[in-house]
Amino acid sequence: MPTDPFNRRVLVLAGAAAILMLAYEAGPALRLALMSPAAEPRTVTARGDLAASEASVIEAFEASRDAVVSISTSRRVVDYWTRNAHDVPRGTGSGFFWDKAGHVVTNNHVIQGASAATVRLADGRQFDAVLVGADPTHDLAVLQIDVRDADPPVLPIGTSADLKVGQSVMAIGNPFGLDWTLTTGIVSAIDRELPNETGGLIRGLIQTDAAINPGNSGGPLIDSAGRLIGVNTAIYSPSGSSAGIGFAVPVDTVNRVVPQILKAGRYTPPVLGVASDQRADEILARQGRTGVMVLGVDPGSPAAKAGLVPARLTGRGQVVPGDVIVALDGEALRDTADLRAALDLREAGDVITLSVMRAGSRLEVEITLEAAQ
Repeated sequence: MPTDPFNRRVLVLAGAAAILMLAYEAGPALRLALMSPAAEPRTVTARGDLAASEASVIEAFEASRDAVVSISTSRRVVDYWTRNAHDVPRGTGSGFFWDKAGHVVTNNHVIQGASAATVRLADGRQFDAVLVGADPTHDLAVLQIDVRDADPPVLPIGTSADLKVGQSVMAIGNPFGLDWTLTTGIVSAIDRELPNETGGLIRGLIQTDAAINPGNSGGPLIDSAGRLIGVNTAIYSPSGSSAGIGFAVPVDTVNRVVPQILKAGRYTPPVLGVASDQRADEILARQGRTGVMVLGVDPGSPAAKAGLVPARLTGRGQVVPGDVIVALDGEALRDTADLRAALDLREAGDVITLSVMRAGSRLEVEITLEAAQ
């Protein structure tokens, strides 16, 4: 029997009301499911091409990543009671391949005090490393692994003397054990100084705001072209984590120090043959003078050949001043630290001009630097 249209509407509304009542009694989840349209994945919005700056960073990272390594160190300890020796983990750091021979550059403080080091590559392979040599004055060290089957990639070398504040930089390393982490920033400042482990100063450091944390030490700082411009070495942080102030040894220093370590197992600046002391320089400073007091001249040294005159003691114990070095190649020297820093930038065979105060007169003396024996 046909149903009246009005009655049909009443039946539909009654059915809908019954369903809603059941949904209400069943709980909010069912109510939402019945009252909402069927859930479907959202339509993906096309992104478009990467920004040029993003593409540049990605390209530089992907080209550099495999040249970076993770370094784990351990220390051999002997149990006092049993006399049994065993290795205990000491720390972690980063490094990078210097050449195809498997030489890995890192910080000296990463491997200092360790009896063994393991180098892990980006593909997961691990190698026992041997220490080639170290230079605590610049916080640099070189390890070597057997890479006959590894064919390690090598970072291109850049320069640091022409860096500008504001340049983009990237740091790659293993902060807190988080392998192959990329952080980005800029050159915040140049020519910074930090104390080294020998009591002197590491000079010419690059300051960056790229996040550097424990574990980044020894990793590369690269420019936007993917070239090595520094070795990440330290942070300034009251908390021990990145505070936006990190420091890197400039690549010009690395490129001068590492070849010497590879050749002789250590780094030695060229020899001048002058004995001096910071305390003697401080005496000069209190007299209103600056320079390096020559306390001694090594026989046969470049300084001896050039005729530099050292201070001497009289029979009554009085000090008779000798030469005071006040400049090197026209650059004023305040004290012994300045002289050492200036010599560190030279090589054996370089001819330098020392400005010397002798008996109240200023003399210019040419000296040919020699290699350390």
